[in-house]
Amino acid sequence: MKRTIGTTALAASLLTASIGLPGIAHAAPMEARIDLRVLVVSDGGPATDAIAAELRTAGTPYTEVDLQAADRPTIDADFLADTVDGRPRARFQAVVLPNDNPFPSESDEMAALVDYERTYAIPQVDAYTYARPEVGLNYAAGSGYAGSVDGVQAEVTAAGKAGPFGYLDGAVPFEDNSPTVGESYAYLSTPAPDADFTPYVEATAPGGSTKGSLVGEYKHDGRRELVVTFVYNQYQQQFRLLARGIVEWMTGGVHLGASRNYFAVHVDDVLAADDRWDTVLKCTPGDVDCPEGEGTPDPIRMVPDDVDHATAWQRDRDFTLDFAYNAAGSVDTREENDGADPLTDSLVAARDEFRWINHTYTHAFLGCVQDTTVVPWKCATDADGETEWMSRNGIVDEIATNRVWGETNQLPLENDELVTGEHSGLWVLPQQPEDNPNLGPALADTGIEWLASDHSRDPAQRQVGSATTVSRYPMNVFYNAGREVEQVDEYNWIYTSRAQGGSGICEDNPDTTTCLPAPLDTTTGYDDYIVPLETRIALSHVLGNDPRPHFIHQSNLAEDRIAYPVLDGVLADYAGLFADDTPVVNLRMKDIGVELRRRDQWQSAVAAGDVEAHRIGDTVTVRAPEGTPITTTVPEGTLQDGTPHGDAYAGARSAWTDAGSDALTLTLPSAAEPETVPADPDAPEEATGTSPDTRVPEAVAEPEPIGPAADPVSVGAEVGAVPSGRER
Repeated sequence: MKRTIGTTALAASLLTASIGLPGIAHAAPMEARIDLRVLVVSDGGPATDAIAAELRTAGTPYTEVDLQAADRPTIDADFLADTVDGRPRARFQAVVLPNDNPFPSESDEMAALVDYERTYAIPQVDAYTYARPEVGLNYAAGSGYAGSVDGVQAEVTAAGKAGPFGYLDGAVPFEDNSPTVGESYAYLSTPAPDADFTPYVEATAPGGSTKGSLVGEYKHDGRRELVVTFVYNQYQQQFRLLARGIVEWMTGGVHLGASRNYFAVHVDDVLAADDRWDTVLKCTPGDVDCPEGEGTPDPIRMVPDDVDHATAWQRDRDFTLDFAYNAAGSVDTREENDGADPLTDSLVAARDEFRWINHTYTHAFLGCVQDTTVVPWKCATDADGETEWMSRNGIVDEIATNRVWGETNQLPLENDELVTGEHSGLWVLPQQPEDNPNLGPALADTGIEWLASDHSRDPAQRQVGSATTVSRYPMNVFYNAGREVEQVDEYNWIYTSRAQGGSGICEDNPDTTTCLPAPLDTTTGYDDYIVPLETRIALSHVLGNDPRPHFIHQSNLAEDRIAYPVLDGVLADYAGLFADDTPVVNLRMKDIGVELRRRDQWQSAVAAGDVEAHRIGDTVTVRAPEGTPITTTVPEGTLQDGTPHGDAYAGARSAWTDAGSDALTLTLPSAAEPETVPADPDAPEEATGTSPDTRVPEAVAEPEPIGPAADPVSVGAEVGAVPSGRER
């Protein structure tokens, strides 16, 4: 209580000085220190979980208080603020609540939060609440709308574009992925009479003309609240679009961590040929999912026109593909055709149009020696029952020979990057539960620092010899399909029941979310079902601050060129949602690896409590352990040692900074000063009242579907291994 009185007295002094009341002489007040950390008060609902996930992914420190936990701390004046070196300190730069008042009536904790927010000008996010005068809005009942907003097209207002959501072009489409499941519920309403409420995102009620706020700012009684009146979870597109703006609003654009929208696409097996799915045999002749000798191989390989198309496509979209190449495909073709290989000639002539990655010389399997006399294959063993492995020298030869060919043909390579065939050498279940012990030494022998892995089976970044893994998302565009009809036929085989002519894989894995109720039409199913689904999944990665690349195969750029509709869908949808100052970030593999490594270092330092950051006036100070890069987001005009800090993105500036053993010190522009709304001394406190009876319907998370790309299994992270063999 004594500390609360002292804090309130300090606030009165600061406010008196700021408004300049006459007849009072006083010394200049000491500016408070605001720690760069967010307080998230959670009720276990999807909305606060979503905001916490956004902070966590970006690397923004936060403290979570679970209201359902019996041993949770009490939110009082001592929890929220103290003094450091005689200076008042606010421990949190923002407060996130499940709604505008999640505490019981007459709550001392809500009273403490109200006092804290007034004293230090701390903004509050109401993660999901309903429209009513207590949050600056008219009741939705009668004058507004309360109900489903599935499929609604919301819009950023002029104030939103000028404020925290300026990185968006304007449209905020709400998902409607299932006609049988309610995915979003909202209250649409207009500002209450005399309320200082500014809508940032609005929507028109379905089937009507009533327009109301979904996200808006409510200023009252010396406080600022961001009022959100729709329910969401962290996977839904509408939240992913607005998450950046919510964080920028609550932090005033000054926070640790950063968020960007990344998209990179690796094209494997360039120069080689990929085996083709047999629509009659329901397997791939020439690959391990067909018994030896069954069927006739009919390989798929790009032609020069496909190279021309890829080059023109990239230029039109200002996007660069990464070509992972197998030089033996060229060497063998020339040997079989009296030295002729028009594809290689075209690719070498256009080499500077693409980024190139070593994919090994012959695409050999670099793990255990495969016994393919059985389906599925198994690891061969010696006379003592020990696993037989590809040798260290054999792995080195695959890497080095391919590198020499690339250098001879002047490909713009980075010699420390490698994608092994089928991500082989790394563990793969169920046959090979460990890495090839010869892989790590071979990587060191050849100077490999960045090694691709399959995100569906090996998602975490880890060390393998001298290399750090970079996990890649498999796209459900199959390596063994050059034509749409082949893609759909194989898709039906995997995702329909045995009774419908399918493989039964989905039946055997009941947690799978992409099982089909009926087979897709082979003439329309690709464009009508597979392309929209794969576009949505890939775009969710792009919008999730996830730099990991996606991968397809050269077969998908040949014949019907089935990859392009998905890639065009991602890029076109993105362009329609974001402003020009928020472009897709298209990195090569090693740069993605560096980004992931930095994030891991930073998150470890934050979790260990080794990062300290605060703001005093227009000065930001950050300390981290030596060798740990610091991630920051600040407004335009922020200076570091007199020069602009970071790189421009989404209307702000962000950067990784190696400060060495020194603290990072930034000087903010005057416009970045937090807005202080002088408290009305006659206004009643709003710490009492009951917690709102907010309706929170089940928000539908969209787990990533099983994607046939891992070899020899194809799984989503949530599901067990499913035999398929869709990747080469």
